[in-house]
Amino acid sequence: MIRILALTLALFLAAPAFAQVGKSLGVVDANTVAEADLAKMPGMTPALAKAVVAARPFDNIVAFNTFLLGHKLTPEQANELYKSAFIHINLNTASGEEILLVPGAGKRMAREFAEYRPWKSYAQFDKEIGKYVDAKEVARLAQYTFIAVNINTATDEHVMSIPGAGPRMVREFKDYRPWKTQAQFEKEIGKYVDAREVKRLWRYVTIQ
Repeated sequence: MIRILALTLALFLAAPAFAQVGKSLGVVDANTVAEADLAKMPGMTPALAKAVVAARPFDNIVAFNTFLLGHKLTPEQANELYKSAFIHINLNTASGEEILLVPGAGKRMAREFAEYRPWKSYAQFDKEIGKYVDAKEVARLAQYTFIAVNINTATDEHVMSIPGAGPRMVREFKDYRPWKTQAQFEKEIGKYVDAREVKRLWRYVTIQ
């Protein structure tokens, strides 16, 4: 019995490694968070929250940051907001500018995130970034990131880790395999959601 419990616990603790979007420790996706919740966050007002929702989806965190600064938030206010809401950065393609917008990341992490590419799993992320910071900080940083899922082989858990994907997208992603092109993705997924949502989902996937 003890061995069974130990094995179950080990599998549970290992589960986040299978997710392709970093496990949230409180930070939500700025492209999908409800307007009412966004309005309560640092630096936000009901009017600004409404403007953000109307402008979504943002292609990346740099675009979101530019939007906020254009609506009179200071860089300090924007950074405080990013502790609550953010747009995930792709670990394998994010620019240094994107990485530096992760609260507390700094130039060192901009360097390390790029150095260990290609990233394939969060087990790899835990190992490599864990050389520089403790496990708590590794987990905090991970929640701002994602590793694009291969839409042709992604597990249900991979797809469900994408913000706003849900069971319906799990089904549709699998139904249209094999995926061959972005145009095919836009056509087929566009049967179920609008073009802006197709664009948002596409950020999180790759075709291999």
